[in-house]
Amino acid sequence: MIPTMILFGLLLGRWWKVALVVGTSAWPVLLWAQGVIAAPAEIVGAAALGLANTAVGVMVHQVVLALVRRARGHYPTPMEARR
Repeated sequence: MIPTMILFGLLLGRWWKVALVVGTSAWPVLLWAQGVIAAPAEIVGAAALGLANTAVGVMVHQVVLALVRRARGHYPTPMEARR
């Protein structure tokens, strides 16, 4: 179950704020809908774990993105070339 949220963070890591909010809120809802959790304390715990696991995926995505950008180098965009 943990890899699900890590994969979610990997896939939506470019939009990291949205990914973290959705991961934090969707994970407890998914577990509640399946009958895995019921108590409010369990829901809070599931939200915290959803956030942590999504954050791991987002961090991996952002590191890979930074490495790719560094490897490519800086190429000016058409707007920067006009200045």
